[in-house]
Amino acid sequence: MKEGRRLTPRATEIAAEARTLLEESGPDALTMRALADRLGIKAPSLYKHFPDKQAVEVELVAQMLTESAEACEEAERRAPGSLEALTEAYRAYAIAHPHLYCLSTERPLPRHALPAGLEERAAAPLMRTCADDADLARAAWAFAHGMVILEIHGRFPGGADLATAWRTGVEALRS
Repeated sequence: MKEGRRLTPRATEIAAEARTLLEESGPDALTMRALADRLGIKAPSLYKHFPDKQAVEVELVAQMLTESAEACEEAERRAPGSLEALTEAYRAYAIAHPHLYCLSTERPLPRHALPAGLEERAAAPLMRTCADDADLARAAWAFAHGMVILEIHGRFPGGADLATAWRTGVEALRS
């Protein structure tokens, strides 16, 4: 999906069904055969719209980046310069879409196949909040991503005070 390529209506439908399958059952369940079965078609018919499974996944990654950018842009509008608001929005989006988040962040980013400027858009609210300090922005993203992944995968012990852990981490980044 490079350079502003638009999906056909049928490809849009396929991508929506792929996302539903992913959100319901996780990345391992997202196969071309399972997707075709849900659409009531034969798997080879999917290849008229997407060259392979990776192309379907790239579309889903693009959706995640777009939607998480929108969530962070909205947080930035509500509370300009607030790293706390930005990390809260990032966390809320990731927790609401755990399988999409994991598909998008637990493997190499397919930069070559994403729409031009999308990665930059997704990073822009954090870059602005961090006063264009790329190292601070990377550290903040690494903190937020690590916290979210640990939460999604149930790695914190029961009763852990995640709100305090987030607040402590953000305060440390601010100092």
